[in-house]
Amino acid sequence: MSIEVRPVKDGDFFAWLDVYAKYAEFYDTQLTDQKALLLWSWLTDPEHEENGYVAVDGDRIVGLAHLREFARPLEGDRGLFIDDLFVVEDERGKGVGSALIQKARSLAEERGLGVVQWITAHDNQTAQKLYDAVADRTAWVTYEIDLAKAPSQAGRA
Repeated sequence: MSIEVRPVKDGDFFAWLDVYAKYAEFYDTQLTDQKALLLWSWLTDPEHEENGYVAVDGDRIVGLAHLREFARPLEGDRGLFIDDLFVVEDERGKGVGSALIQKARSLAEERGLGVVQWITAHDNQTAQKLYDAVADRTAWVTYEIDLAKAPSQAGRA
């Protein structure tokens, strides 16, 4: 197996979509055509903050990573955030995930960024084995307000 990690390109759409749909299914999230097309438009727009990379074995896309820069005010620099990282099931454990993370690290180093960060589900033990081998687990706990579901909580604290 010879893995190449490269930016997405126009001809990748259907192969990328197949992998991204598996990612959505893995996280039990409904991927609509509208969401997929919107993300694809971001990934192929050189002016958009979201960047897409694919891991390719021959002519087959076997993994993907979606990345974006973010500000780090307390550090006075910027970082690279991995929004999505996924390897197709039959290719896991073969270095694809490591190659995608290494690409993110290399991009961050080239851009002079201070950190590469990502999150994963607490029960994704398979991925965490890889992540523990290549990065430091932080003490931070993540919170979110889903504005599509949650009524305003302003003033209730």
